[in-house]
Amino acid sequence: MPSRSRWLVSTEWLAAHLGAPDIVVVDGTYHLPATGRDAEAEYLAGHIPHAVRFDIDSIKDPSSPLPHMVPPPDVFGAAVGKLGIGNGQTIVVYDAYGLFSAARVWWTFRIMGAREVFVLDGGLPKWRAEDRPIETGPVTRPPHTFNASLDHSAVAAAQDVLAALTSGSAQVADARGRARFYGELPEARPDLRAGHMPGARNVPFDTLVADGRLTDEDTVRAVFTKAGIDLDRPIITSCGSGVTAAVLTLALDSIGKTARLYDGSWAEWGYRTDLPVTTEAA
Repeated sequence: MPSRSRWLVSTEWLAAHLGAPDIVVVDGTYHLPATGRDAEAEYLAGHIPHAVRFDIDSIKDPSSPLPHMVPPPDVFGAAVGKLGIGNGQTIVVYDAYGLFSAARVWWTFRIMGAREVFVLDGGLPKWRAEDRPIETGPVTRPPHTFNASLDHSAVAAAQDVLAALTSGSAQVADARGRARFYGELPEARPDLRAGHMPGARNVPFDTLVADGRLTDEDTVRAVFTKAGIDLDRPIITSCGSGVTAAVLTLALDSIGKTARLYDGSWAEWGYRTDLPVTTEAA
């Protein structure tokens, strides 16, 4: 295939390294509430052998009313340490869609200091399609120590986004679908306004994914450019609640671009009446 992200590992590679003491496989599946699916139940019914489950709705900032916000480093370190994940290990994250929430888990580990953390190319669908082994039930690993240190420069807050849009110092790439971006569909979460941030550009995350896999570098560049994003200027990624924004962040990294991720995303912006919203095109 054409060149893609340095943070992808193949199913062939993972199959060859399953069970190695320094490899940790992580099921990072998250389902949108509207799907009615239970990620925990699905994990117990069948997952890649030795995979531990990382629940973004459990490993989060306990003080925030917003969904699955980045936790303080000590909270993150304690939680992943209990899962048996420690500093210096190689972490491989996958999800049930191929590429959806795995990018969010990858991003979270990265900003917490993990250096060797990767996304399984094609995720669980590709693994199953190749008739590779599946394990049922919970997985318990010996506890490890993960000394987390948050890279604050990778995370944008609402005031950062507002300042960037007001001054033009950075662009916002919104990963939500077109209908939500333009307010043609109501938001699933209660009390959220429909629309987008004035000046934001729409880059639906699924335009960067094909068959559950990240597209090649040329496609990534074309998608962002077509959306009106200048790849030579700073970028902030956003979405509904900070999950698929990480797909954009992963895609941008694949072409050598660094982006900040707006953790609160539309779950915060759409709720706060002090922040501007529009349904008009930029």
